[in-house]
Amino acid sequence: MTFDLGPAAATTAGVVAGIRDEQLDAPTPCAGTSVAGLLGHLAGLAYAFRMAAAKTPVEGAASVDPAHLPADWRTRIPAELDALAAAWRDPAAWEGMTAAGGVEMPGDVTAVVALDEVVVHGWDLAVATGQPYDVDLAAADACREFAESFGDDRPPSLYGPVVPVPAGAPALDRLLGATGRDPGWKPPA
Repeated sequence: MTFDLGPAAATTAGVVAGIRDEQLDAPTPCAGTSVAGLLGHLAGLAYAFRMAAAKTPVEGAASVDPAHLPADWRTRIPAELDALAAAWRDPAAWEGMTAAGGVEMPGDVTAVVALDEVVVHGWDLAVATGQPYDVDLAAADACREFAESFGDDRPPSLYGPVVPVPAGAPALDRLLGATGRDPGWKPPA
């Protein structure tokens, strides 16, 4: 299965554009991670997964340390997201093995992980900064299936414990629950 990361990347880039400077220290649904930390992580993962598509992986995981937020984040992150989507439009990206964050995976699995990172962290940033967020059903379902594929052997560094969500809930809510997020999360008052 192949898909276009472009719509999810564009949606998340729109969220990034709506973040105000005074929101950088705000908490996110990722415990202990501020908006600035998550933005830095997003910049790093977009680059890492773009390089994975090109079969030239970079070492290490994308940091959530707010000190790693690039000064030009307002232009760099949307550009990295756009480049990420473009890289995965190359059919060769989906073939063979590659790596991201030090984990070797088949290309098609790596693409799903990249989509999952963009979609879920896009929501994290949107809800942390009071912005609307919408993702298409196919992207939400692909990411949810990936998250659920681990069953009870979930890597603790990947997701938190499953948050129960009704089976009839919207696709995005079911994805969020599968990744250990409460779809009703709100920033502290």
